[in-house]
Amino acid sequence: MSLLANTLGSLGATFFAFLAAIGRVAIFAAQTLRHALTPPFYIKEFGQALLSVGYFSLPVVGLTTIFTGGALALQIYAGGARFNAEAVVPQIVAIGMVRELGPVLVGLMIAARVTSSIAAEIATMKVTEQIDALVTLSTHPMKYLTVPRVLAALLVVPLLVGIGDIIGIMGGYLVATKTLGFNEAAYLQNTADFLQASDIISSLIKGSVFGGIAAIMGCYYGMNSGRGAQGVGKATKSSVEAAAVLILAANFILTGIFFSA
Repeated sequence: MSLLANTLGSLGATFFAFLAAIGRVAIFAAQTLRHALTPPFYIKEFGQALLSVGYFSLPVVGLTTIFTGGALALQIYAGGARFNAEAVVPQIVAIGMVRELGPVLVGLMIAARVTSSIAAEIATMKVTEQIDALVTLSTHPMKYLTVPRVLAALLVVPLLVGIGDIIGIMGGYLVATKTLGFNEAAYLQNTADFLQASDIISSLIKGSVFGGIAAIMGCYYGMNSGRGAQGVGKATKSSVEAAAVLILAANFILTGIFFSA
């Protein structure tokens, strides 16, 4: 009986700790939104965040999506051959990349690259008391550090998703036309005919949500990191883990909202 009580108590404590963590993140996100709507605005920090989140993420996004699109074409062709349905490769590559793989892969790459960078940078600033110096200079840390990064991610990640979708489709196109014997014009026509505006819009919305999650997790764990090098490392690791899990959970919810019918 005591073992059962201890087990239930441990599970209950874990569950309430999980709820408390969700509450803290939600409050942090609400505070970020409030600060984003009121001046002052730090344009220089915003511009630097646009470059860091967007432009410098293009190589890893491009490489990830082009190889994924090519592998997807090979897998669909091999699977379709079992049912004499090889011709569906263009359509399935297009819908798979735009609806799911493009947004999710870009979101996870942003979590790996940008979330970790934001968390490590802000945590280091906290350890070296640079955040305290901002307060001394009458500069609100969230306005200066969090808001520019979150806004940049909300705006730029959808663009990265759109670019990743195109590159992924082109990866499938290259494999299908150069290796699997598909006609180039017919492949592109089938891709264009099959995709709908709702597929593209849902992909871009997912990108914005995933970008916001990645940036908020990096800022939250950076702001709440422990002291010392160990604290910086733990904040960086926890931010990436939380961002990746939340991105996958958000993808499930958004897919259900957009395509449940």
